[in-house]
Amino acid sequence: MKHSNKGVRAVAVLEASKGLLSLLVAIGLHIYAGQNLSMLAIELVTHLHLNPASHYPSIFISAVGSVSQSSLTILALGAAAYTLVRFIEAYGLWHNMRWTQWFALLSGAIYLPFEFYEMMSHFSLLSVIVLLINLVVVMYMYFVLFPLRASI
Repeated sequence: MKHSNKGVRAVAVLEASKGLLSLLVAIGLHIYAGQNLSMLAIELVTHLHLNPASHYPSIFISAVGSVSQSSLTILALGAAAYTLVRFIEAYGLWHNMRWTQWFALLSGAIYLPFEFYEMMSHFSLLSVIVLLINLVVVMYMYFVLFPLRASI
């Protein structure tokens, strides 16, 4: 069974989408690194028409206020590095490079136990969807790398 170039390109688009989302997170973290996060958290809570003095909003405001500027910078750099990896993987898959097919298989397979654990411990529709999408990608990349031989 020969793999479809469209299938590998679909995985490339998925990886590029993850990279784009990570890029947006990195940019957001970089933008907010120099700002007063406690004030931003209070503005968000009041914008959502919640009472900042009530239990859960006050926990949120306190948690956001305790994040240091250096932690935000490190998180932004980590998100930027993740973005670079995802874009390189997407480029390689789009151009049908064999090493990126291996990378897609292995990087997807690494997450499976964690996604399964997350689904079992905090069951939600989102955790099921994420696990299924990753499982489909891993299985597809396996069949791309190890095609079944047609029997005569």
